[in-house]
Amino acid sequence: MEIKVTTRQRDYSIFIEHGLLKKARSLIGEGFNVFIISDDGVDDKWISILLDQYPDSPLFRFNHGEANKNLNTYRDILSWLARNRANRHDVIIGIGGGVVGDVAGFVAATYMRGIRYLNIPTTTLAQIDSSIGGKTAVDLGGIKNIVGAFWQPSLVLIDPETLSTLPSRHVNNGLAEAVKMGLILDEKLFELFEGDYESHLDEIIERSLILKKEIVEQDENETGIRKLLNFGHTFGHGYETVGEGRYLHGECVAMGMMTVLENEEIKERLHKVLQKLDLPESCECDNEKVFSIICNDKKSAADGIDIVQVDEIGKGHIERWSFDRIRRKLG
Repeated sequence: MEIKVTTRQRDYSIFIEHGLLKKARSLIGEGFNVFIISDDGVDDKWISILLDQYPDSPLFRFNHGEANKNLNTYRDILSWLARNRANRHDVIIGIGGGVVGDVAGFVAATYMRGIRYLNIPTTTLAQIDSSIGGKTAVDLGGIKNIVGAFWQPSLVLIDPETLSTLPSRHVNNGLAEAVKMGLILDEKLFELFEGDYESHLDEIIERSLILKKEIVEQDENETGIRKLLNFGHTFGHGYETVGEGRYLHGECVAMGMMTVLENEEIKERLHKVLQKLDLPESCECDNEKVFSIICNDKKSAADGIDIVQVDEIGKGHIERWSFDRIRRKLG
């Protein structure tokens, strides 16, 4: 399946197919140098399949985890590219999850003022959400994604087979983003999780990508409707930062959605879905620290912060919440 994305920065295709990684080179092409960036959380099997097609390509792997999505890793990769004489005609391939995509994409956006970047997501979170849309970033001083750029990929290759080596916790972690998409944009997508969702995984990935593509095409730089995609993320980023590695990103989004929801009927339906996915619903952490993180969120303004709310499944909307209201929500 091919999904075409049209943005002001560039147009690109997303290809989704089982076994696609084994024929990546036929889609990526030749005639340029390839620099591969990944982390040690990606199964060696998938790295090897890519290296078999680009045997002369340098590989940079860093330690996995959000804690390593920082300026030190970013600097090390830039230095590696410079030592290997990468230039504007070359291509960076990021293969891995959301952290790899964020770091590799930000490197591509800034090295020599921008070189081509191809994304091969290998986790549900990246395949469903973060591999498209052009958001790239690293963390700084405990603030998530505070340093970054919008840099659209030139190509995205999604092979669902790469999910076969993921632990179930990581599979479900990414599915939280699809649950989010259903709540804010697509009631039928949410209903898939209320049934036998495991037999519909390919459909869940495709529906989620199409929904995000449509949002990104309308609002590439997140000045309007794209803010809907932040449902659960404002509180979720606070939980993720204060949790210091105890929680995965999607788990924090799940807790963030439960925190912000005010419609009790929807909250109960979400509760049942999160139970099926074995995702947490509340965070055992210092709420004052969470509040401090939210106040420093890049989406905050002097009078508060935009919060996404859902009063009817499939129809998310944006509200401006005061910081007092946010504090009260945290209890």
